[in-house]
Amino acid sequence: MAEYYVYIMTNPARTLYTGVTNNLERRVYQHKMKLASGFTARYDLSLLAYYEVTPDVLSAIAREKQIKGWLRKRKVALIESLNPEWKDLSLEWE
Repeated sequence: MAEYYVYIMTNPARTLYTGVTNNLERRVYQHKMKLASGFTARYDLSLLAYYEVTPDVLSAIAREKQIKGWLRKRKVALIESLNPEWKDLSLEWE
């Protein structure tokens, strides 16, 4: 059964980017190595602050759109509810 991930990347300045993927480790690696040009590379968004798993792509996309529509304050609260120290969650994979 496939899994899809909604995730939030950040940097030391706490700039936020919300995305969706079917392979979180690969996608985070792409952000860290700046293989994906654009916003995340420009602002060096290389820290995984938050992620959640969804069972299908449609629910992942819907959740991504929902989070993107929130005010920053609500996104910060979501991150801090599971990651109050803003640790790079991808470091747990090493």
